[in-house]
Amino acid sequence: MSAQVWQDDPKRLCFLLSRYKFVAKMLSGKINVLEIGCADGFGSRVVLQQVKKLTCVDFDPIFVKDAKKIADKKWPVKFAVHNILDGPVISSPKFDACYCCDVLEHIPKKHENTFLQNLSKSISKDGIAIIGTPSLESQIYASPPSRDGHVNCKKGLELRDYMKTCFQNVMLFSMNDEVVHTGYLGMAHYLFVIGTNKK
Repeated sequence: MSAQVWQDDPKRLCFLLSRYKFVAKMLSGKINVLEIGCADGFGSRVVLQQVKKLTCVDFDPIFVKDAKKIADKKWPVKFAVHNILDGPVISSPKFDACYCCDVLEHIPKKHENTFLQNLSKSISKDGIAIIGTPSLESQIYASPPSRDGHVNCKKGLELRDYMKTCFQNVMLFSMNDEVVHTGYLGMAHYLFVIGTNKK
């Protein structure tokens, strides 16, 4: 997947890695972290630089096979096939944080509550969850193949309220290219929400 991006539009890898760097900094020092929807795991090592243990799951066995193929003992990331719509990811003890980048927009609205509930059930009561997704406003600039797959983009406040259904505290950030900010939501290309204190 990332190799194809490198062929089609190399600058997109800068954006991808910037998203993972933001997640890494927000979760710095966490012990047991889960990534949902890791695809080929290209950005996962950025997070592993800041956390002790990282488990990455994806529903597509082809992606997980590719991730395992390019894995390196220097970067001990655990990869597994799991569809979060089927249930939470089980870990003992539970994960103290989880995140997903560029996943929610591919989840049909009729399944979005199941997605968030299973994500929430995968982490401990005081765990942190981060969701990153393109904004609804950005879709007029997206390529036709991207728009076809983006079935559930949201505006910023809508994303915040969605996250609030499972978390007491929710922080909303905007992102344009590599810059994370709290500026005008209507001009944000990408959105992050961070949820803490599960309901």
